Amino acid sequence: MSRSKEPAKTGDSAPVRSASDADVAAFLEQVKRAPAKRANTDARGRLIFGMDATASREPMWDQACQIQGEMFSATAALGGLDIQLIFYRGFGECKASKWAADAMALARLMTSVRCRAGRTQIGRILNHAKAEAEKHKIGALVFVGDCFEEDIDKVCHTAGEMGLVGVPAFMFHEGRDPLAARAFKEIARLSGGAYCPFDAGSARQLKELLSAVAVYAAGGRRAMLAYGEKTGGKVLQLTDQMARR
Repeated sequence: MSRSKEPAKTGDSAPVRSASDADVAAFLEQVKRAPAKRANTDARGRLIFGMDATASREPMWDQACQIQGEMFSATAALGGLDIQLIFYRGFGECKASKWAADAMALARLMTSVRCRAGRTQIGRILNHAKAEAEKHKIGALVFVGDCFEEDIDKVCHTAGEMGLVGVPAFMFHEGRDPLAARAFKEIARLSGGAYCPFDAGSARQLKELLSAVAVYAAGGRRAMLAYGEKTGGKVLQLTDQMARR
């Protein structure tokens, strides 16, 4: 695939390294340090789940279909979670689903989608999340992808607008594309979210990351801390992007 113009250099010319357990732990710490988002603890949380459904993403799409139920399981004690799937594929196609209240409903939506070749449309996903937040509370946007082929200035402007309406973007980056890494990091920073690379084919890493953001969307920072105490592992191994903001 072609690449759009690259964002401004930051002076860091080190090559992008592969994901490690430390990367996942660092991301989970960012989520842990984020402030609580919801005052009404009786309300169900809302999470927008954005995915790249272009042709190269089919293996990851299948993997996400298998593990998406973990997001619902992790938030059951918090009053539950509603998830809206949004994806892009093909020639200018970007679709958002109805809200799913359980794993079976989301699985039906995801398994009905077939990946098709096309360019990235991350800007449209961010615009959709911003528009949804203007109608009702959205706890977070989580996005899973591997490349970036858009105008970085336009997309980052939208990311900043998301931050103003209180929707953090948690950007999960599969692979080692340096342009995507820079763009995803900037989207996360401007929206108040966080960035984390993960290893291709690592269902365990993706499962932990998705579950962490789901808990954050449903219950905020305190719920995330309680989740970490219960599950242990990587949720307790944390460092902090968000705390530095």
